Amino acid sequence: MAKNPAAKDTPVLVIGLGRFGAAVAHSLVRLGHEVLAVDERADIVQRLASDFTHVVAADTTDTEALRQIGAAQFNLAVVGIGTDIEASVLTVLSLVELGVGEVWAKAINDKHATILEKVGANHVVRPESAMGERVAHMVTGAMIDFIEFDDGFAIARTRTPRGVCGKTLLESGLRAKYGVTVVGVKRRGEDFTYARPETFVDESFELIVSGPTTKVEAFCSLAH
Repeated sequence: MAKNPAAKDTPVLVIGLGRFGAAVAHSLVRLGHEVLAVDERADIVQRLASDFTHVVAADTTDTEALRQIGAAQFNLAVVGIGTDIEASVLTVLSLVELGVGEVWAKAINDKHATILEKVGANHVVRPESAMGERVAHMVTGAMIDFIEFDDGFAIARTRTPRGVCGKTLLESGLRAKYGVTVVGVKRRGEDFTYARPETFVDESFELIVSGPTTKVEAFCSLAH
């Protein structure tokens, strides 16, 4: 398999077929990628055999076992092993030793994430933590949805604060006042459209805003 990370059909190796790994693998297939799905448990492999073109059972902590299933031919791998931290770390280490160019790995806590980064994982994700924070913002604030990135940048979907209603976005001066940018607007029952300076906003609108996390949080709190 050719190593071409830019291609939409880049083959991906997915290791660990629990809820996270299986969801990633299914999504990759829907996006047009060829997926080699791997798990150490034969019963899981048998259950998912009809879901993917290539599903194999292997001990992925063993570098030689990974070599035998062709892991070295991949430039992109996702390690979805969560609860067995030792297996997760050893699998990432083995993939790095085999020369897999880009390794994504799931972590269950900060220490696990730190170890994964030290042994060579290019990207570490904590899905439970990220979802927990996302839900917390939605429950306690006026946000309808919230996504935060690693560099302190966030995007949120929020109701329109009263101080913004009845004005165009240019008149509101949101970037100068609050340090956020309105990316899109949505009126109830209609699709989102790109925000423009002349866009007139009323209380029925939902806004997609972006900017530094603290500023996005502060702006969305105004919509209580």
